[in-house]
Amino acid sequence: MEFEHSRWMYNRTHPHCAGLRKEFIEGVAGFIAKAKPLNNFLIEGTIRCPCVKCKCVKLLRPDVVELHFYKNEFMENYYVWIVHGENYDFHNSFGGEGSPRIENNFENYRFNEMMRDVFEMFPGAESEPNDEAKLFYEQLEEASHPLYEGSMHSKLSVAVILLTIKSDSSFSQAGMDSIIGLMNELNPNKINLPKDFYTAKKLVSKLGLSSERIDCCEKGCMLFYMDDAALENCKFCNQPRYKEVTNANKKKEHRRPTGILCHPSDGEAWKYFDRVFPDFASEPRNIRLGLCADGFTPFAVFAVPYSCWPVFVTPYNLPPEFCMTSPYLFLTCIIPGPRNPKSLIDVYMQSLIDELNLLWHQGVETYDISTKQKFRLCAALTWTINDFPAYGMLSGWSTAGKLAFPTCMEDTKALTLKHGGKNTWFDCQSRFLPMDHEFRRNTSAFMKNQTDYEEPPSVLSPEEIWNRVRDLPKVTESPLPNKIRGYGVTHNWTKQSIFWELPYWKHNLLRHNLDVMHIEKKFFDNLFNTLMDVNNKTKDNLKARMDLKEYCRRSELYRTYLNNKIQKPKASYTFTLDERRKICQ
Repeated sequence: MEFEHSRWMYNRTHPHCAGLRKEFIEGVAGFIAKAKPLNNFLIEGTIRCPCVKCKCVKLLRPDVVELHFYKNEFMENYYVWIVHGENYDFHNSFGGEGSPRIENNFENYRFNEMMRDVFEMFPGAESEPNDEAKLFYEQLEEASHPLYEGSMHSKLSVAVILLTIKSDSSFSQAGMDSIIGLMNELNPNKINLPKDFYTAKKLVSKLGLSSERIDCCEKGCMLFYMDDAALENCKFCNQPRYKEVTNANKKKEHRRPTGILCHPSDGEAWKYFDRVFPDFASEPRNIRLGLCADGFTPFAVFAVPYSCWPVFVTPYNLPPEFCMTSPYLFLTCIIPGPRNPKSLIDVYMQSLIDELNLLWHQGVETYDISTKQKFRLCAALTWTINDFPAYGMLSGWSTAGKLAFPTCMEDTKALTLKHGGKNTWFDCQSRFLPMDHEFRRNTSAFMKNQTDYEEPPSVLSPEEIWNRVRDLPKVTESPLPNKIRGYGVTHNWTKQSIFWELPYWKHNLLRHNLDVMHIEKKFFDNLFNTLMDVNNKTKDNLKARMDLKEYCRRSELYRTYLNNKIQKPKASYTFTLDERRKICQ
């Protein structure tokens, strides 16, 4: 298409001598005169500069724009001055039935340029566009409607600007979603804006405006593009296209000083598993999972009792700061019900165990974006993390009674308090201390008139544990089993846990972990209530003072009688009323 009336714009200088053409100087003067009636000039005294450098983006004084024209050319293909007061009927010029009409604003100028590119993309479109071009026209026309009457922006232009801001400012997707959400909240007229970053990106990519990433040689010799797209080495310098990743580089190995743990992979349980299953460990992309389960009451405590048990898994193939964070906690199942499932929790976890077995034996086909290759991904459950009551539900070893402590098992030194009636593990810690530790010989501060030179109980190997549970009943086969012979006397096993169905479970050195948060909270509550001497919550009650006389040499704390009433002498470790008030203040 020819624009005869605008040829002077691109004939700025004489071909064989210095100086500007006369028709160019006159044309520039006419151009500025055409632009001066626009609102920008009437209000601010500026017009948009369409030189090759400014491209109608900068607002400048007319004399500065004139100098720009004398130094630079007009921007490419600006034959029609739609930003500077000239209306152009696209419909009549191209003869396309149903084609959009271009009005006088900057956004439509960009639309004009885009449509001109479309005609270059689809030869013959000046007569009758093909189906692909028609679809493009329809989508483009729909996206380019002004947001409201007189608006310089359309939904498409807003989407493009948002994507540009994200790219230039290195915004995260969450940050862009927050900004777009605020724009929509401050939108009283419900203008049709993108709902989030994904919607904006989808709108632009639908029009074929998405970006394409093309690899290049590290030394800048060539692009891996078109006929060279399949090459894996530079055809000029033979430099490899991809960085070679060896097993040594891929293997997750943390070199720490002895005794320092910064990641689960530093622990002996992780390394022992690698030694037992070298094939699994040889693929560092195989997943190590941890399982967490706990119950909570979703309703108020005074409502109808209800117990809900979510079960989470989390991968440990992550840096330490990412392990156990919200983005990597995956909810695998929820066990709702009117009561605690207790040992029957295995019934509800059958589908999860089946999936874990599938991930171990067969794995799943997975695409590795870093190598652009598919591989067979396997996974193993490394351990569980729970509070102490949930430990009993999942492991099958009851946490009630004298044998509750899972390390000592039947070799426990627990006793039942004579007056309090509860089981206690008082002074059981001495056997875990070094043989020459002073606490072992102390006959006053701990159990009176006793010294302890016993060694700690031996730690059972995974195979020894398996031999103990292999013949126990499974709740998935018999939901209501009879009490197992010897329970509470020689052992505390209530079932064979469903985790033993995992073929590698009996080779795990550390199958269950205790949640530190629950232990710390309960310990703090009991300690605080005792130090503050809170009624009905302190552990230092009258029965405790009576048992104290039975087992300890602490005469200053023995109960006394005053006016025929039992008195509890004040302990040195409790605060006075004034001290408690100061603490609360």
